[in-house]
Amino acid sequence: MTTEPFGARLRRAMDERGPLCVGIDPHAALLADWGLTDDIAGLERFALTVVEALADRVAVLKPQSAFFERFGSRGIAVLERAVADAREAGALVLMDAKRGDIGSTMAAYAATYLDPASPLFSDAVTVSPYLGYGSLRPALELARESGTGVFVLALTSNPEGAEVQHAVREGGATVAATMLDHLRAENADAAPMGSFGAVVGATLGDSLAGVGADLAINGPLLAPGIGAQGATAADLPKVFGAAVRDVVPNVSRGVLRHGPDISGLRASAERFAEEVRAAVAGVAG
Repeated sequence: MTTEPFGARLRRAMDERGPLCVGIDPHAALLADWGLTDDIAGLERFALTVVEALADRVAVLKPQSAFFERFGSRGIAVLERAVADAREAGALVLMDAKRGDIGSTMAAYAATYLDPASPLFSDAVTVSPYLGYGSLRPALELARESGTGVFVLALTSNPEGAEVQHAVREGGATVAATMLDHLRAENADAAPMGSFGAVVGATLGDSLAGVGADLAINGPLLAPGIGAQGATAADLPKVFGAAVRDVVPNVSRGVLRHGPDISGLRASAERFAEEVRAAVAGVAG
């Protein structure tokens, strides 16, 4: 078992390598942009090129499981290798699977990504809490045991998310605020940062004002939307306020569009990381 908690490992990686998460999203259009075929050969070339270019220098790599799953067992085999190679090179791997279920099924999902004996063992996984936060307990407990992390969907950047996440519960709290409250409790007393994070879109901006959500959860905040989706590093302090130091900005297309050239991928990732560093330093100062 990994003994050091994920939150501590993530804090160190962000401080040393820069606060950035780069997605590994081999969808058909991006494979075509790279001049690759939409098959196992193209998938493998894409994924392993991203790992070769970035795993020894970015804090987090985030493979999107669905883009590998669509190729069946051979696609999962590529995902297994990409995860193992990325972790060996020093990157933390956040598996973007967005799993959510109950009981033994949730426990099986947790074991798939958070059990060190699994071929898909990752440093953290994304999960969906909309069968009730308590349904996530098997993943939360295994994460504590194995020193891994869990990122819970809270305030996602897709417009459809508002109908559930902004809904007001009895007592006046929104669903999103309730999820963040649960995570704050999970991370109580953790130092330097808890291992239980939330997904909060960097593109939400002023729309967060009416949600009543305190984003300071003493844990990481995965922030999709930087780059191609329109948000910039300069937007982060406005969205996250005092919690901005715990933000893990996610960039996918903004970096991946520079492939398959390894130097282009590296230069783009470095540029995004420096922009985030500067934005965070401005708040800290």
